Amino acid sequence: MAHDLRSALTGISGILVTPYDAKGEIDPARQKAIVDKAIAAGVQILVANGNTGEFYALTIEEAEIMVRAAAEHVAGRVPLLAGVGRGVRDACRLARNSRAAGAAALMIHQPPDPFSAPRGLVDYVKAVSDAAEGLPTVLYLRNDAIGIKAIRELCELPSVIGVKWATPNPLKLAEAIGATDPGIVWVGGLAEVWAPAFYAVGARGFTSGLINVWPQRSVAIHAALEEGDYREANRLIARMRAFEDIRAEEMNGTNVTGVKAALAAIGYDCGATRPPSAWPLTGAQQTALQDFIKSNGIRF
Repeated sequence: MAHDLRSALTGISGILVTPYDAKGEIDPARQKAIVDKAIAAGVQILVANGNTGEFYALTIEEAEIMVRAAAEHVAGRVPLLAGVGRGVRDACRLARNSRAAGAAALMIHQPPDPFSAPRGLVDYVKAVSDAAEGLPTVLYLRNDAIGIKAIRELCELPSVIGVKWATPNPLKLAEAIGATDPGIVWVGGLAEVWAPAFYAVGARGFTSGLINVWPQRSVAIHAALEEGDYREANRLIARMRAFEDIRAEEMNGTNVTGVKAALAAIGYDCGATRPPSAWPLTGAQQTALQDFIKSNGIRF
């Protein structure tokens, strides 16, 4: 099925968890019910091997298995974005295999290498894009210190169609939007809580880990933002903010923990997280999570 990728990116980019079995091994089959629920709720695009999918905790072989599994689960119903990254050779290998698996586009993680140069990042993205034979690319920008010049050069690469902006700096986002091709889709990369601020300066759509647990709420927030109804969007966000607050604790080390703990609490256990993510939640965090689930009547 053909999809309008740019249009899909202005929707919700649902970042899928990577399920594990009781021994801590990946359990791809358990992801399908999450995919089905998200698509039924109206989530417009799904992402394999994102940070909520514990990309950096997976081996390259496991990441390849998960993108193939996600493509099978999605079965062309919505576009699948495949996260790639790490060393350039690993990223190129995963890009080639993600294309072969049927991903509609790549999401290139910003390398966490301490010696990553802005101009080196441009070379990195170009190499990965070439390996995927020009498959459309979305940049995942978590550090805007690379500067507007580098951001402009990245957005000028032929394969780049969008940027997931995951730095809490709306003013820099506005500057980046103004400095680049109007055809680039700028997606709020810090989930629902930051979406109104990013929308206000020109972003469209947002990423979400909540879709694994409560996709209906993510879809309602997106609909309000698309209508320009910030009051309603903020009202809806207020009722799910406790979830994001839990995920942001311990230097964001409970980000995926909160999602997987919530899935277990509503009857769909996807296993623990892998270190260095925190596991399990503390007693206080678990109580707050249970209150969030009960007060909103969330079920799988």
